[in-house]
Amino acid sequence: MAVFMIERRYADQLEVTAEVADGINRINESEGVRWLYSFLSADKRKTYCLYEAASADAIRRAAERAGLPADVIVEVTDTIQADGAAVPL
Repeated sequence: MAVFMIERRYADQLEVTAEVADGINRINESEGVRWLYSFLSADKRKTYCLYEAASADAIRRAAERAGLPADVIVEVTDTIQADGAAVPL
């Protein structure tokens, strides 16, 4: 399974409840997508999310079904540690 970083821009501030997250996770599961975690910007209008999926298209389909933006989707393969070491995902 590949790992992707998704940037989402929202017109209004984002407030995610457990109920909303559960609905997103159900849609993701039906598309073969797994939401790992997200970072929320200080103004609560942008998120950077890490997902596992077979493809960027699967993420786009899930986002569309959930009514979520998916402005930028980038496949990532490694992390770089503070000491400069590259670690495969």
